[in-house]
Amino acid sequence: MRAQVGRPRALLVVAPHPDDEAIAAHALIARLARRATRVAVLVVSDGAASHPGSRAWPRARLVRERRRETRLVMRRIGVAAGAITFLDLPDGRLADYEGAVRRGIRRAVDALPAPLLALAPLPGDAHPDHRVVAAAARHGPGVRWWRYPVWPAGQRLRGARALPLSAQERLAKRHAIRGYRTQAGRITDDPNGFAMTARQIAAFSRPRELFATATVR
Repeated sequence: MRAQVGRPRALLVVAPHPDDEAIAAHALIARLARRATRVAVLVVSDGAASHPGSRAWPRARLVRERRRETRLVMRRIGVAAGAITFLDLPDGRLADYEGAVRRGIRRAVDALPAPLLALAPLPGDAHPDHRVVAAAARHGPGVRWWRYPVWPAGQRLRGARALPLSAQERLAKRHAIRGYRTQAGRITDDPNGFAMTARQIAAFSRPRELFATATVR
């Protein structure tokens, strides 16, 4: 079934980690930005847990670079740095900060005009940080929440709404995801660090963006 975006006055993308915004909705963000829809991105965690054993990339440097990657990727599709908020909560430990996550999301929603289309992860995502963010995304007047899949990469959603991507949009999304270079193999001195595989990048840049639109809570 095709996703019916409608004409929201604003789009809010809530990303548990820096890069989830592009994985979730790169094409949707780009389309609405071209329509002059107000777009805001809320990055919940600091993204610092991906390479804890790297000497070349200590925590402070990694956090700065992940912020820079997000701003650069989003700028290329029309989202200015001032429209991106970083809550800087500890990556991998969002379950210890549920109240802060809820308050951050509520502030982001309250700062935007209705009707608002807001995106958050699926409640059943395999990553615990994503599940915390999903639970904090609460329905309210003037807010329409859509849920997006991330982990496992390439999962199929029964009954999901699909936003078909053109070949150009798909290529742009794949390039954008690779632009988060700290997560795509740039950091090489931590054998236990995270790096997206080529297969995962391909799954994240599939021919459609998928959203669950049913009421979750």
